[in-house]
Amino acid sequence: MRNKTNILFATIALTLISGFTYMISQTKPTTEPKIIQDTVKNVKPVIVPLPDSVFTDKGLKLRPYKKNAHASYYADRFNGKRTANGSRFNNNNYTAAHKKLPFGTRVKVTNEANGKFVIVKITDRGPFVKTREIDLSKRAFMDITKNKGAGAMKVTIETIIE
Repeated sequence: MRNKTNILFATIALTLISGFTYMISQTKPTTEPKIIQDTVKNVKPVIVPLPDSVFTDKGLKLRPYKKNAHASYYADRFNGKRTANGSRFNNNNYTAAHKKLPFGTRVKVTNEANGKFVIVKITDRGPFVKTREIDLSKRAFMDITKNKGAGAMKVTIETIIE
């Protein structure tokens, strides 16, 4: 009888020890793994000092606003929707959205890759993507883009002084 009791206690002890060992192996380590920084680098744009205003051959007085700005265009689903200034958006008009410029400001947007430009009127707020500076209507974007399949491009933005 004593032998059976010893075997029973040994079995119970072994079961408890193996269960305890299993629980310990399932817990997380006390030290958290090191978080490795992204490989994507956030590069700040280079700000080049420009003159206060420039007269063009078309008689426009321009004030440089930003070089190397990223521009995109509105999706077709926004056609007919109200813009921030209250007008209805039309992708066939020469309009744009900007985060800070006042409504009604006319802006010359020049594609840096090919030198083509359009003059648009600010009628909306946006774009709501941190890396983008201006959203053009689809017509304005397609007029100056080099690649009709592109969704964004680098542009120079100049405000027109009335």
